[in-house]
Amino acid sequence: MAKDAPIYRRVLLKLSGEALMGDGNYGIEPRVIEEIAEEIAQVHRLGVEMALVIGGGNIFRGVSAASQGMDRATADYMGMLATVMNALALQQALERRGVTTRVQSAIDMKEVAEPYIRRRAIRHLEKGRIVIFAAGTGLPFFTTDTAAALRAVEIGASVLLKATKVDGVYDSDPMKDAGARKYDRVTFSEVLQKNLKVMDATAISMARDHNLPVIVFSLRKRGNIHKVVVGQTVGTLVEGGADAE
Repeated sequence: MAKDAPIYRRVLLKLSGEALMGDGNYGIEPRVIEEIAEEIAQVHRLGVEMALVIGGGNIFRGVSAASQGMDRATADYMGMLATVMNALALQQALERRGVTTRVQSAIDMKEVAEPYIRRRAIRHLEKGRIVIFAAGTGLPFFTTDTAAALRAVEIGASVLLKATKVDGVYDSDPMKDAGARKYDRVTFSEVLQKNLKVMDATAISMARDHNLPVIVFSLRKRGNIHKVVVGQTVGTLVEGGADAE
């Protein structure tokens, strides 16, 4: 196999909304979104079928608003709308690179995005288009991590790639604990038992039940998406099997 040959046929990449704001406190940093789009386009040119889910935390975070007294369902719907804004911005950046991209929204807004239809999404992927799934699951009380796991299972993705601000899964918060230990591999059961901060429990349970491996890695180091897709050891692999030591 060629050195740069992808080992996955179809992937779902989960991006946090915060990844789009760069060094700012909120919003979308054009330079950052262009860099992310370029990296995604490069991986797509390898022949990988790519779908994406983007959070909305750079614009609005439903849980935080709910904690300050806003109705949780209303706050979550507002967060879903923020993900649509991010999806449209990334779509534009990708299409400037000649990559045909479709945004599918779980909330009907036909003027700006297609409705989410599983079979149509799969057909887009088969035709070499990137599909961005927006508006989460379309339901309140579910995170975009859960939406990512759900969509990955629905489209038959080989792996769920979670790009974050840290370089893997740790036994404690590496931002607060200098002695935090990084896992190279960890099982779904261990993530749930130890309450490791990978994804929420619903997302992890769904991935476990459908034998969907999850790779957690840092988006801040350019080239990491490519490295993961071609099989290089990057970040932390979360999968089934015996618990890691």
